[in-house]
Amino acid sequence: MPLLMRRLAMVLAATTLSFTPAIAATSAPAVTQEYDLKAAFLFNFAQFVEWPAQAFASPTAPIVIGVLGEDPFGSGLDEIVEGETVHEHPLVIRRYHSIAQIDSCQILFISLSESARLDQVLKALGHRSVLTVGEARDFTDRSGMIGFDLVQRRVRLRINLVAATDAGLTISSKLLRQAQIVRTSRGSN
Repeated sequence: MPLLMRRLAMVLAATTLSFTPAIAATSAPAVTQEYDLKAAFLFNFAQFVEWPAQAFASPTAPIVIGVLGEDPFGSGLDEIVEGETVHEHPLVIRRYHSIAQIDSCQILFISLSESARLDQVLKALGHRSVLTVGEARDFTDRSGMIGFDLVQRRVRLRINLVAATDAGLTISSKLLRQAQIVRTSRGSN
């Protein structure tokens, strides 16, 4: 499938894909499909979130989508953003093994492998304008900004609007309408 067609299919899948229980629980292709869908969401977040100007070194600096911890995406995330730009910002992917490695990053997917250190990671980010995304069950309750939940075989979004606002981010109402809103501040950890 040509790369452009694959990207379009994944973006469409971000709003319609469902999993059958047997496949989601036991099959490697279903896991790949789930993370391709989540990669499409990460790409879309770049289009529906506004960062303050100081979040970028220049008006054309890249939007960095980072993955902290074990990378569940494989090459899928790289393929989705390859050659893409959002508001004159090229999209790039970076992978981090520790919070100390993160310099300029606008979207940070925090892997399940980092769940035990989640509070420490979020505290280290402080009020930096980094959209934090994760899939730990209590991610948004612990002041992560966007959480992925698998509900009734569909990927659902939970958005902690207070945490995003505290970081200077503006999330489009188009994205907010698709999510459950959680109102927990970063200081409540």
